[in-house]
Amino acid sequence: MDVNGTVAEGFEPVRDAFVRNFATLGDRGAAVAVYRDGHKVVDLWGGTKDVDGTAPWERGTAQVVRSATKGVAAAVLLLLHQRGQLDLDAPVGHYWPEFKARGKERVLVRHVLNHRAGLPVLDRPLTPQEALDPLKGPEAVAAQTPAWEPGTDHGYHALTYGWLLDELVRRITGQGTGQWLASQVTGPLGLDLWLGLPESEAGRAGRVGRVEGAEPTGGLRARPKRSVTEAYEDPASLTRRAFAAISPFPDQNDPAYRAAALPATNAVASADGLARFYATLIGDTAGATRLFTPETVDLARAEESAGPDRVLMVGTRFGLGYMLHGSASPFLTPGSFGHPGRGGALGFADPETGIAFGYVTNGFRKTVTADPRAQGLVRAVRGALGA
Repeated sequence: MDVNGTVAEGFEPVRDAFVRNFATLGDRGAAVAVYRDGHKVVDLWGGTKDVDGTAPWERGTAQVVRSATKGVAAAVLLLLHQRGQLDLDAPVGHYWPEFKARGKERVLVRHVLNHRAGLPVLDRPLTPQEALDPLKGPEAVAAQTPAWEPGTDHGYHALTYGWLLDELVRRITGQGTGQWLASQVTGPLGLDLWLGLPESEAGRAGRVGRVEGAEPTGGLRARPKRSVTEAYEDPASLTRRAFAAISPFPDQNDPAYRAAALPATNAVASADGLARFYATLIGDTAGATRLFTPETVDLARAEESAGPDRVLMVGTRFGLGYMLHGSASPFLTPGSFGHPGRGGALGFADPETGIAFGYVTNGFRKTVTADPRAQGLVRAVRGALGA
């Protein structure tokens, strides 16, 4: 495997881990980028642009990052709060009056971000065509009865998170989340990161698909607990229904899917775009001033939800819009915040070490929150820091 790119002195173990991902864990095409204190220290890519193709992965090749999208979208609500345009403790219905139906009057904005809104499922899943309509998802969530008393428990809002967040942004700014990001953040910063891939950039994105690889030895649990497996197989479970809120799930290689903006699932990013996004959340980068104040960083990573997750069926930890370091989603240190994407992608920031990390791949494995390829790279970064 030919690996392209560079690593700074001391970060050579990250290159070794990246090579192992291709040799033993099934990667076909992937990239990883790491920033430290706003400076890039790892920039690696290799394999093929398409999971089923032969064209080489190039610098700047981008891929769908699935739920790593959630951490990007969460920044919009936190920035609106930071600018005084949004009250995190206000009822969602204050901004979106139609949402108050069916017992949702006490759902707060922070419940959307910490997965305590009680709305992970839809009684009638959306079709792929409906899901791409920016009005249909919010309408469906507004008409939904909560699965539990909002604010009393948490469960991962796998798909509904995006519609909840998007409609709040639209009601406050008049723009969808993808438009706001492009005009206020990713465009001005020149990031290879899009929520709603423009036609002009469509050639940058590779085809994604399923891959298999040997299970890692040690560290992570190779097989999920029986209760987790049963939850994914049971059509009546919150787990199965949450991931089936769109049914059948759209083809992630469809240009129409990539051009739409689903703030829970379909951002398209390069590894550098994802890593530099997180680097700029926590500090200055080349030509850019940090986006989050220290107070907003604290909001992102202060624990809001912890313990057994009613959807994922494992213990999870969430701040406001971000997963936090824990057994279900290990990051660099206990102070890290970010978001994995189902099947492989990962982006996060660690303010204490100044590290920002981005990994993207075209090969999706059967993982939800802790892909062994991303985890191997994170362990290598930790080792390079002497942690």
